[in-house]
Amino acid sequence: MTLDPQPLAPAVAAAEAAGWTTVRLDLDGVRSKAELMRRCRDALRLPEHFGENWDALADALRDLSWLPDAVGRLVAVTSWRGYAAARPGDWEILREVLEEAVDFWREGDDGTPLTVLLADPEPEGAPKPGPGPKPGPKPKPGPGAAHRTPGLKRRPG
Repeated sequence: MTLDPQPLAPAVAAAEAAGWTTVRLDLDGVRSKAELMRRCRDALRLPEHFGENWDALADALRDLSWLPDAVGRLVAVTSWRGYAAARPGDWEILREVLEEAVDFWREGDDGTPLTVLLADPEPEGAPKPGPGPKPGPKPKPGPGAAHRTPGLKRRPG
């Protein structure tokens, strides 16, 4: 997960050019956990049975089978500063859930990475840069390397 805010357009353009599925999770105006869960459900196109709580979000981010097959997945979280300021505790839990999902997919056997980008909005009239270099394939662990599946953390609510 990229913790330093980054411009959105270059990352999305590069990811799409490389065959990644891109999702934008816009948190503009979100000030409650319930609204955050609805935004996650809608942006990530989560299944109908999504439970709209932290554990359900963590579980869903470890599945992603309903998203199109791709060489990678990028979730760009935009307009997040207002939510982070209004709900700092929930913001920290969301960051933890996203980081755990990134780790899960990084260590998975299917080679499909998940990247989460905290993005600052593009300034009006900013030039749109061309796609950058394509990300290379994820290296597979060598013989004898231990495969670790991150443990699930259960969170309140």
